[in-house]
Amino acid sequence: MHFQGKANQQQQWSDKKKLEYNMKLHAELHHLYNLITKLVIVCIDRKIPLIIENPYSTEHYLTRYWSLQPSLIDNDRTIRGDHYKKPTQYWFINRKPSDNIIFEPMVSKEVKDISHTYNKVERSMISKEYANRFIREFII
Repeated sequence: MHFQGKANQQQQWSDKKKLEYNMKLHAELHHLYNLITKLVIVCIDRKIPLIIENPYSTEHYLTRYWSLQPSLIDNDRTIRGDHYKKPTQYWFINRKPSDNIIFEPMVSKEVKDISHTYNKVERSMISKEYANRFIREFII
């Protein structure tokens, strides 16, 4: 919405202001894309294991334009104990995800609706139960 100038706060903006803002967003995106790509190149060259986590969407920049495909897509994080069902993608660099089976029952947690969570930090956080289970299932 922000890239297209269609966000609510942009409704009264002139076309020029929308285009200038668009250039700023693209410059920031380009900078971040270069940083993540350089990080992965360094890890590949030095054989450093790296795991990258990012929200999954077919419209996501890395999903559409990066030459690396995610190693794992978790479509429902609540299965592993998170509060949100949102899909998340993971890239495993210089290692493969383990395929461990965890034989302990999940304790039911309150599932939160992401559309009703306005705090960006809270929305991005992974619960400690999810992190613990993910580490034991895919990393150890």
